[in-house]
Amino acid sequence: MADVRSGPAQRALETPRAAGLAGVLFALLLAAAIVLIRLGVPQGADTVTPGGFTDSTRRGAVGAALALVPFAGIFFLWFVGVVRAHVGAAEDKFLATVLLGSGLVFVATMFGAAAAVGAVLATAHPAGAAPPLETWDFGRHFAYLLMIGYGMRMAAVFVCSLSVIGHRLGIMPRWLTLFGFLCALTLLFVASNVPWAELVFPGWSLVLSVYILVVSGRRGAGTATAT
Repeated sequence: MADVRSGPAQRALETPRAAGLAGVLFALLLAAAIVLIRLGVPQGADTVTPGGFTDSTRRGAVGAALALVPFAGIFFLWFVGVVRAHVGAAEDKFLATVLLGSGLVFVATMFGAAAAVGAVLATAHPAGAAPPLETWDFGRHFAYLLMIGYGMRMAAVFVCSLSVIGHRLGIMPRWLTLFGFLCALTLLFVASNVPWAELVFPGWSLVLSVYILVVSGRRGAGTATAT
């Protein structure tokens, strides 16, 4: 009897499991960062004055969100890499390029937005005082525009391209493909105007990752039974 633990079959099973795990971690970290940012800067970017940001609870929430962002980006890149490795030569070169490009741009915009917020927090001003109005206005508008205006649209392209790839290869059910298209439309046209709508992206990532884990678990059980 062949030992599947070290052969190609086992590697094929481990790949989607790794993608699912990375996707779950990314989804949870990004969702937590978004919630903390929204709590730290309530009602979006246009209704909070710098004087309201002197509260230590709000500053702590934003600081915690910034600490989570790098790890969310790491797990997202891991998720993209493992998915592409699993698809392999069967992937469409055009869609694969769009998928990789949109994923990299999303991570770049997420890091850029976090850096903008971090710069506002680190701006030199007396302890317990509000950031200078000019710094506050520039930082908050730049961060929100970069993440919500551009980052979420790149996330929409990523969701759409991965949904098309999954549908063409037959590795995604119809309901998950339709769910992906709906999420992409939401990120494209709704997220920039409706607070909290950006949670659609980590929500979709979590659903997809759980599905991958469930399917890979079933395949692993079937392979073990067959051997």
